Amino acid sequence: MASDATAVQGLSEREAADRRARGQGNEAAPSTSRTYREILRDNAFTFVNVVLFSIVLLLLALGLFGDALVTAGLVLFNVVAGVVQEGRAKRKLDQIALLVRPVATVVRDGRERAVDPREVVLGDLLVARPGDQIVADGRLADGRVDVDESLLTGESDLVPKGPGDPVYSGSFCVAGEARYRAEQVGTASLANQLVAGARAFRTVKTPLQRAVDLILRVALVVALLVGVQVASSLWRSEGAFQLRESVRAAAVIVALVPQGLAFMVTVSYAMGAVRMAGKGALIQRANAVESLSHVNVLCLDKTGTLTTNRIRFHALHPLGLAEPELRARLGDFAATVAGGNRTAAAVQAALGGTRRRATAEVPFSSERKWSAASFDGDGLHGTYVLGAPEVLLSALADGREQVEGAAAELARQGLRVLLLAFRPEVLPLTDGDGRPALPQGLTPAGLASLSEELRPEAAETLARFAEAGIQVKVISGDSPETVAALARRAGLAEVHVASGLDLADLDAGAFEAAARESNVFGRITPQQKERLVRALRAGGAYVAMIGDGVNDVLALKQANLGIAMQSGSQATRGVADMVLLGDSFGALPAAFREGQRIFRGMRDILSLFLVRTLYVTLLIGGTALAGAAFPVTPKQNSVLALLTVGIPTLALAAWAKPAPPARGMAFQVARFVVPGAVLVTAVALPLYLAYLWLTDDVALARTVLTITAVLCGLLLILFLEPPGASWHPRDVLRGDLRPAALTAAMLALFVLLLSVRDLREFFELVPLAPYHYAVILAAVALWARALLWTWRLHLFERFLGMEPR
Repeated sequence: MASDATAVQGLSEREAADRRARGQGNEAAPSTSRTYREILRDNAFTFVNVVLFSIVLLLLALGLFGDALVTAGLVLFNVVAGVVQEGRAKRKLDQIALLVRPVATVVRDGRERAVDPREVVLGDLLVARPGDQIVADGRLADGRVDVDESLLTGESDLVPKGPGDPVYSGSFCVAGEARYRAEQVGTASLANQLVAGARAFRTVKTPLQRAVDLILRVALVVALLVGVQVASSLWRSEGAFQLRESVRAAAVIVALVPQGLAFMVTVSYAMGAVRMAGKGALIQRANAVESLSHVNVLCLDKTGTLTTNRIRFHALHPLGLAEPELRARLGDFAATVAGGNRTAAAVQAALGGTRRRATAEVPFSSERKWSAASFDGDGLHGTYVLGAPEVLLSALADGREQVEGAAAELARQGLRVLLLAFRPEVLPLTDGDGRPALPQGLTPAGLASLSEELRPEAAETLARFAEAGIQVKVISGDSPETVAALARRAGLAEVHVASGLDLADLDAGAFEAAARESNVFGRITPQQKERLVRALRAGGAYVAMIGDGVNDVLALKQANLGIAMQSGSQATRGVADMVLLGDSFGALPAAFREGQRIFRGMRDILSLFLVRTLYVTLLIGGTALAGAAFPVTPKQNSVLALLTVGIPTLALAAWAKPAPPARGMAFQVARFVVPGAVLVTAVALPLYLAYLWLTDDVALARTVLTITAVLCGLLLILFLEPPGASWHPRDVLRGDLRPAALTAAMLALFVLLLSVRDLREFFELVPLAPYHYAVILAAVALWARALLWTWRLHLFERFLGMEPR
């Protein structure tokens, strides 16, 4: 048991230091990103990598050291590049993440002090106010709070807590103010025991990640089928199963699974996260970068998002009391009610007031939209309620029309309006179950109006959202008229208003219709915000939600993408997928463009990977059906993969330019991949078989095939990012010559490899006579011309019976 002095003053600094030295500190704080061990594990130990490493061991056992080297080299290249890129991103993001780390308020030596949660020790006395995260398990010493434990329990209902009740780390104070004693810290706390599960709640795969997963699964099945076919072919053609050839073929077949796709997704996310950090956005969930490119509906809270966090007192509007009396009573009320929000703080700052002793108190909450206190003293006597006028109307004994008319007029001016009402008697503020209950028979004392400041960049930012085709919906707990006036000031066109009071009476169908058709929502509770986001998603929208207060937490978790302001509550930052540093609302358009850049880059990367996977699969299957020798060796396949896919895709990821994601990405990729791969096979397979059967020289035939495939693969880069209209199979030219320079560099590297004898022999390529190169160039030119005509005549679409796009 804590001593009386400790209960009031908390621990001393010396006691805290002694307990930390004994290992009783709160050191097990959640990490801000993956550890280096996790990065290495996730890059190195994929299923395909494990299979390839096993094949490497078999190749070494058979004495095929060169094949083992290049097979392992491709895997190591992917692993090293991924670890280096993600490691750089981790260091950068960990540095920035320090800016948004939660802060704990401890009482030491009788004084409150803000500390890092890791400085909390067992037995510390901590203070919880609205928006604060509970950083250690314990029990309330005094005060009352409403706590959101949804990250721990999954239940969104607020849990009231009083003296002696337990609180848990990972939960958040939503309303009220209390002090609690830390009884479980570090790894012993509930949050640290459940942290993996709690964060997994927000791990939602994006469309791109789902597409890559599907591709990898399909490719794995195809590789297994091709492996069975090749093994059967080798058995029949040789009369006996040859282990060496089978293992070499297996190395190539397993490499058909484009494990580099997952690697490139990770690298693209890391690159995007670092770029966005430089523009004012901290990514807390890696795939949030790509999620930005899919957003077509953006929901944002008004206060702290569309407006700044600065709320200014505007004026008093007396009703039942004279202005001096109204000023005195409202000032005292605002100074007394614990856990006051920014609105109450603005009232108190303008009116002054003396903190009075309350016999009962209900703190403000976004769900109730009112606060109350009862006083039994000489300075202030009776029951007072402060809240939204339309919420308190039903509790007024008279004067409803006067209150409603005056409040509506002020709201139309874009002002926030509060009503102070009272009864001279001291009334209970809870019902029989101990839940807050609004007193009835109140007399209106007067209205208080407050003004908010629009963010300077709000109008320009909304205009840029409109240009990007993103529909904006403003959601607030304020009066619908107030929200609508501010939305118009910010430049939101065609304002369609809905009130939460009306939405509460709608059935599911009508509610979803209102969510689609309205773009300004007022008097919305936290639960309605969550329901609005859920309804929009059910209608097919990809929804981002921006918020800064505890009342936004439920909606942030429900959205496809949750975005928080840096100055927002710890609760909001804790569940958000990204945080806007410096409250830079204007950074969002750039963030959306970064998501579009990643999506565009991955479309090109997908195209190159799948073309190579498909035509190598077709070549292997074709030669197996023809009973011919396996078409490529692991070394030759490594040259093909590195020059046409490995290095180019890294560059394309870095050079990608933003472009709105068009519908039908799968069709766009298929339109590029299928004709490209089929025509490569149509040219390269007959060429390989002809050389094989005419010369009976497997090495010569494989060399011709490898050179042909490399040249076709390099030209595909130019088709993806054409330097001019003559190369152009797509609708929009980028005008970027860097991909063309990259293609030239890869070609020069390949020519060097063919020219240097030791390199050529290592990769099992043989010198060719000039007429062989002439045949290859003619075949490649024929392929390129056929591919361009296939695109321009829409033969792929016509084959599928589709209208040309």
